[in-house]
Amino acid sequence: MLTRLILALENKELEASIEQNFAPSDIQVECHGQQKNPWHNAVQSCGDIIVISESFIPRPVDSSINQLNNLPEAPTTVVVHDVDSSEKHARLMAAGADVVLYSRVSLNNLIDTVQATLESRLQLVEFNHLARKKGPQPKLNDFISNSETMQLFINEVQLVAPSDSIILLLGETGVGKEHLAKAIHAESPRSSGPFIALNTAALPEQLLESELFGHTSGAFTGATRARRGAFELAHGGTIFLDEIGEMPLHLQTKLLRVLQDFEVRPLGGEKQIWVDVRVIAATNRDLQKEVELGNFRKDLYFRLNVMSLMIPPLRERREDVPSLSRRFLSLYKFKIAKNINHISKPAMTALSNYEWPGNVRELMNVIERAILLCKTEQITLDDLPSVFNTTSRQISPFMAPVIENVAFWEGKTLPEVQKIVMEQVEGAYLRMVLTKTCGRVGEAAKIAGIHSRGLYGKMKHLGIRKEDFK
Repeated sequence: MLTRLILALENKELEASIEQNFAPSDIQVECHGQQKNPWHNAVQSCGDIIVISESFIPRPVDSSINQLNNLPEAPTTVVVHDVDSSEKHARLMAAGADVVLYSRVSLNNLIDTVQATLESRLQLVEFNHLARKKGPQPKLNDFISNSETMQLFINEVQLVAPSDSIILLLGETGVGKEHLAKAIHAESPRSSGPFIALNTAALPEQLLESELFGHTSGAFTGATRARRGAFELAHGGTIFLDEIGEMPLHLQTKLLRVLQDFEVRPLGGEKQIWVDVRVIAATNRDLQKEVELGNFRKDLYFRLNVMSLMIPPLRERREDVPSLSRRFLSLYKFKIAKNINHISKPAMTALSNYEWPGNVRELMNVIERAILLCKTEQITLDDLPSVFNTTSRQISPFMAPVIENVAFWEGKTLPEVQKIVMEQVEGAYLRMVLTKTCGRVGEAAKIAGIHSRGLYGKMKHLGIRKEDFK
C-alpha cells in the first residue's frame, strides 16, 4: 500500500521543506497547512501519518487527538508545537500524540524524526500483513495434477510467475482463476506485498471507478472522507481484476491509461498518483469476440494480453477429480468437525463421470454437502445429489464414451432413455445458470426463459440446491 504523509503545518516554509524532502520517495505527500480549515482536511485525508501544528488542533486537544487516533486508518500522529516546554510535550503525549516535536529544532532533526516515523509505520504495516497471512497460503503446488493438459499449463505458469508482466487468466466459471492469481503472487518477488482482488462485475458502475482509483473528500454526494482505490492499496504487490470483460467501456479507457503509465487519479483529485503494481486480470468471456462486438476496447485487450493463460475446465482433466475430492474431504471434515475419511468407489466413479459445468467450485460444494449429509465414516452415492445416482449419471449428451456404451441401452425403452437424457441435460444446464448467477433463482429463471416457480420445481426434482452455488 502506498504510504500517505499528510502535512498540516502553520509554518509555510517548514511544510514546503518537508514536502520537498519526501517528494522523490515512495511516499504520497499532501499539504494542507495553507488551505482553509487544515484540521478538517487532515481528518478527511485517510492519511497514514499526520504531521500537524498544535495550533490547528481544535480544543479540547485531548478529544481532537483521540478523534485522529480513532480514524479508520489509525494514523500515526505527529504534533508540532511552538513552545519549548517539557510540560507541553508531556501533555500532548498524554493526550495521545505518537510523536511531539518542537518546531524550532533544526530542519534536519525534524526530517529525521518524520523519516523514523515513516519507517516505524512501514514496519507496522508489514507486521499486520504477515499476521493476516497466517495459515495455509495458495501456492502453485495446489495445482499439481495427473492430467497432462494441466501439467503443461502449470509449467507455463511457473515460467511467467517470477516476472512483472501483466497476465490474463481465461477459463470457465469455477476453474480457480482467483486461487491461481493468489498462487502466482505468492511465488513472485512481490509476495511480501499486498494482494488486492476486485470483482469488476460485482459493483455498480457508479462505485466501480471509486473502488478502482479512489476518491477525494467531496468528490461526489456522500464522499465525506477521502478513500484509497484498489490500485493504491495494491502498491508494492499485485492487483487482481476479476471479470474484466464486464467492465463498462468508459472505465476501460481509464484503466488503459493506468496500465500504460501506472498513474491513477482519484475521483475529484487534481494530482496523478504513481503506483507500483503487477496486474492480473481474469474473465470467462471470449474477449476477442467481445472486441468484435464492440463491448471491449481493442487497445485494452492487446495491453492485457501480454501473457494469456487458459485454465483447463475440470471435464478435460477428469484424472484430477479423485485427488481433488480427497483434498476437499480432508479440508471440510475438519471445518465441519465430522470424522469422515473415505469416499466409496461407486461415489468416486459418479464424481469422475460427471460433466462439472461449475468446475472445481462445484466439486467443492458437492463434497461439503456430502459431508454434511453423511451419517457414516464414508461418503456414498446416497450422500451425493440425485443427479449422481445410477440412472441419471450413466448418460450425458456431452460424454461420447458413455453414449457409445451399448450395454446401457439394453432393457430400456426409447422413452425411458429420452427421459434420462433430458434430466441429465436439464441438470447440467441449471447448474450452469445457477453458477453464473451465484444461486440467484430469479436471475437464473430469466436466463433459462422459464418462470421461477418452474425452475424451483425442476431443482427440487433433480436435487439441486441454490445454497450450493452461493
